[in-house]
Amino acid sequence: MSRPPLPPFSDETAARKVRLAEDAWNSRDPARVALAYTPGSQWRNRAEFIAGREAIEAFLTRKWARELDYRLVKEVWAHAGYRIAVRFAYEFCDDTGQWHRAYGNENWQFDADGLMERRIASINEAAIGEADRLLLWPLGPRPDDHPGLSALGL
Repeated sequence: MSRPPLPPFSDETAARKVRLAEDAWNSRDPARVALAYTPGSQWRNRAEFIAGREAIEAFLTRKWARELDYRLVKEVWAHAGYRIAVRFAYEFCDDTGQWHRAYGNENWQFDADGLMERRIASINEAAIGEADRLLLWPLGPRPDDHPGLSALGL
């Protein structure tokens, strides 16, 4: 299976790859998202180590069961060859009604078919008030006219 854009990445194809990933994660569909990773993909997400598509899908299912009204924005930080560094922010509401914003960086490594074989994520999270939310669009992909991280000052 091939997942264009394929490495090595240019500025344009890296940005496209990141936006496709953002759109997929904003779908909150664990099975769909897991297909972007190699069958043996290796993850570090915060302090959790995850290996393989099935484990990724299970992780995402748990994540989105806890992180309600999830909205994510990603931005290319740097890229070279088969790797892309991404910064991101996402907001969600927990089951008590408390809003949170998480900030982080991801390092991605792809195989020749454009599937991610390694993802290393460092994430910090803070509680925010509902009035402090910045990622405001209907659930699903971020509209093209909604500001990105830099425009939001994140």
